[in-house]
Formats: sequence, C-alpha cells, structure tokens
Amino acid sequence: MGVLEEKKETCGTICLKYLLFAFNFLFWLAGGVVMAVGVWTLVLKSDYISLLSSKTYAASAYILVLAGVIVMVTGVLGCCATFKERKRLLRAYFILLLCIFLLEILAGVLAYIYYQQLNDELKQNLKKTMTDEYDQTNSEHITKAVDKLQQEFKCCGSNSSADWAESVYIRSGAKGRKVPDSCCKTITNMCGIRDHPSNIYKVEGGCITKLENFILDHLKIIGAVGVGIACVQIIGMVFTCCLYRNLKAEPY
Repeated sequence: MGVLEEKKETCGTICLKYLLFAFNFLFWLAGGVVMAVGVWTLVLKSDYISLLSSKTYAASAYILVLAGVIVMVTGVLGCCATFKERKRLLRAYFILLLCIFLLEILAGVLAYIYYQQLNDELKQNLKKTMTDEYDQTNSEHITKAVDKLQQEFKCCGSNSSADWAESVYIRSGAKGRKVPDSCCKTITNMCGIRDHPSNIYKVEGGCITKLENFILDHLKIIGAVGVGIACVQIIGMVFTCCLYRNLKAEPY
C-alpha cells in the first residue's frame, strides 16, 4: 500500500515538473514580449514622450522593460528549480514571481491613473509646448517631435491650425510662413506660407485628439499585456506551491 502511494506521489511530481517546465518556457517568451512592448514605447515613440509634462507614461514603459528582463531571468531559474527539485530554488523562484506580479500591478495602476488625467494634461500643456518651444534654441527635440506628430497624424496645431498664429515661431517672422512646413500635406520648402485646407491638414480637434487617441490605445496594450502575464503568473505560482509540497524535505 505504501509503495502504491509512493508511486502515485512520484507520478504526480513528474507531471507537475513537466507542467511547470512548459509554463516556464511560455513565461520566458512572455518576458520577451513584455520587454519588447516597453522598449518599443521608449525607443520608437520617445519623441511623443518628450511632448508630455508628466513622466507617468514613460515610467510605465520602464517598469515593463524591468519586468520583462526579470521575467526572462526567472524563467531560466524556474527551469533549473524544477528539474533539480530543490526547495530553496523553488522558494526563490516563487518570490521572484511574486515581485514581478507586484511590478505589473504597479505598472497597471500607473497606466490607469495616467489614463484618467491624460486629456487634462494634453489640453493644458501641448498647446503651450508647441507655441512656446517650437524652433527655439535648445528645443530641437521638441521641434522634431512636433514635426513628426503633425506628419504622422496628419494634423496641424494643438487644437487647430489657427493655434500657430500665437506661437513664438510664427510671430518672430518664420520667413512669412503661417504654419510650420510639417503641417503641409506635401512637404516642400516654404509650403507653410499657404494655410488653405487644400495645402495643410485641417483636422477637427487638432493634434491633441490624435495624440490622446494614440496614447490611450497604447496604454490599453500595456494594460492588456500586464494583465495577461499576471494571470499566467498566478497559474505558475499555484504549480510551484504544488511541486514544493510534493517534494521531500531537503537534507541539511
């Protein structure tokens, strides 16, 4: 009878080991996805981040990169802990899973907070940034970001193209331009002299609406990735606890 119970216990432990190994492989891949989303935000969309006064959006991306790196390292540790059947390694693995889970909760909370305040921030700061800093000394990154924003989103001005009339750039002459050349549907040198709808982008809501929609969509991606990984982690923590209980005490 004791032998039968021992065989059942061994069989259960083996099944748990392979389930946990499969989980760790998927977890390692998921870590790569989390890190890629964070890096994509910071590298490819860094110009837009420079237009935002709040650092919450960037902080969420940095947390994702950090979580992704820890997830990939944890995935390797999990495989080692599973096959070596060492309780101490499993304890360390469980603690790391818990830390990653808490990091992702933090990123989700930051994203949600920023989601709530995004519209107000854009209304208060984007127009001021565009009108006060465009094409000014030591603001080359702002100029580049605004030009990229207007071209990629096919918009002109924070609320409308009329906003440019209040800008330091236009009021200082701008060689006769009424809007920056990046407002033009087809960019040529000095095309900003003519602000007719056939020549420049006239979009309802201006660039504020376009940028807000873009960031909201991106926050949803960050949130979905975080929630997805967190759900997978809960399964991993359950498997880890089960395997930990099934292993015999380590000799000291």
